[in-house]
Amino acid sequence: MSHLRIATYNLLHGQPLAADGSPDPYPADAGAPLGEAVADLDADVLALQEVDRYQERSGFVDQAAVAAKAMGAADWRFAAALHGTPAPLSGWLPDPAVPGLQVYGPAEVDTATGQPSYGTALLTRLPVRHWRARRFAPAPFGLPLKVAGRRGLTPVPDEPRAAIAAVLEGSEGPFTVVAAHLSFVPGWNVAQLAGIRRWIADLPQPYLVLGDFNLIGAVPRTVLGSAAAIERTTSRERVRNARQARTGLRRRRTREPRPRLQGWYDLARTPTYPSHRPAVQFDHILGIGVPRTAVGSVAAPRTAVSDHRPLVVDVRI
Repeated sequence: MSHLRIATYNLLHGQPLAADGSPDPYPADAGAPLGEAVADLDADVLALQEVDRYQERSGFVDQAAVAAKAMGAADWRFAAALHGTPAPLSGWLPDPAVPGLQVYGPAEVDTATGQPSYGTALLTRLPVRHWRARRFAPAPFGLPLKVAGRRGLTPVPDEPRAAIAAVLEGSEGPFTVVAAHLSFVPGWNVAQLAGIRRWIADLPQPYLVLGDFNLIGAVPRTVLGSAAAIERTTSRERVRNARQARTGLRRRRTREPRPRLQGWYDLARTPTYPSHRPAVQFDHILGIGVPRTAVGSVAAPRTAVSDHRPLVVDVRI
């Protein structure tokens, strides 16, 4: 089995922070702090959230491309949940010319430079069999939140979110990894996470779901459910696919043997937010079909970028 380092990291659009958590100015090479932070993680698979692409606030950097170069990624995708620019106080000014989900990869570096965007990325050093991406609509209301660099609470509307799934080629066969950034609105984020479980039910196990879920404690693994829950979902997907494939002939049902799965569990439990004094864990790496004995060291190192700490796990898969 391969020894892999799996990581998730909410970038806060690559914002450098001082030791007390206050924003620092971007250097002349705006992507340099991000590149250094990613290189230090030395991850084989890396999920990124709050990623900017050609935004003025972050020096017009393609942050997914910078991170991919820093970690030596063989392949990667950036899913733009929205195109537009940050609003003066909070939220976004969307670009009506580019609605919906757009996905960029190595072939699109230096394209669409006049269309700033924001979203989620998944980068890997492993061969990729298959990519897919989806967009989640924002909740119809927001919440007052603590915003870096501002006193008190700021009313913040929700924003569209993106998730990316990749079927990776491991030494023991394929497995599926998902990078996601979920809503901060309670209940809305739970529905999004449950939607991800259904969305990947036809992809090969084991599964790893990484990202900033804006959920704490046992909530994420409870939402994803037990092994029985995912097997029920998988069975429903198989029935649906079989019905679609029928040509009018009756076919005898056969049951294929499937390995017995564990339930979903946290590969790492450690606070990740805020980065200068971690108190809660919003960032998670959840798995099913990966033995607990395959999980090695866990870390949430302090970096010079973002109000979140990256979450890093060594695992044999």
